[in-house]
Amino acid sequence: MSSAVTPGGGIDSETFRHVCAQFATGVAIATVRAPDGTPHGLTVNSFSSVSLEPPLILICIGDLCQILPFFRASAFFAVNFLGAAQQQLAVAFAERTDNRFEGTAWQPAANGSPLLPESLGWMECRLEQAVHAGDHTILVGRVIAADAHPGAALLYFNGCYRKTV
Repeated sequence: MSSAVTPGGGIDSETFRHVCAQFATGVAIATVRAPDGTPHGLTVNSFSSVSLEPPLILICIGDLCQILPFFRASAFFAVNFLGAAQQQLAVAFAERTDNRFEGTAWQPAANGSPLLPESLGWMECRLEQAVHAGDHTILVGRVIAADAHPGAALLYFNGCYRKTV
């Protein structure tokens, strides 16, 4: 496939999306609580560790996402890393626009962030910074609590969910 160059000298969004799809990522669900205590979350594959000292991570959320204001307004959020058996949960949190937590078990972390049972790992974070970039907001969080469990990971590659062995 050849790169389609735009008049400004960059590539078009279709080419960009196609090339990014060739990078395998883990799948996570970012979660937060609204001021009224209602849990909210969405599937993300834009997660990265940023720093060991202090322990910082980042996630990216599209500016049109209806729950982005809850993430921007809350002092805390969580990231839940999904295991191979949690594909259905990933799909539900990616596609449903209203009350993605309906019928989903969760428990609050120390600061109230929703944690999903059976995840391979989770991190509760204090929001350090929100940076607008293009059509997304980058949320940088300081990890204040975390836990991990062994198991096979759920991956996303070339537009499909995959499982590690």
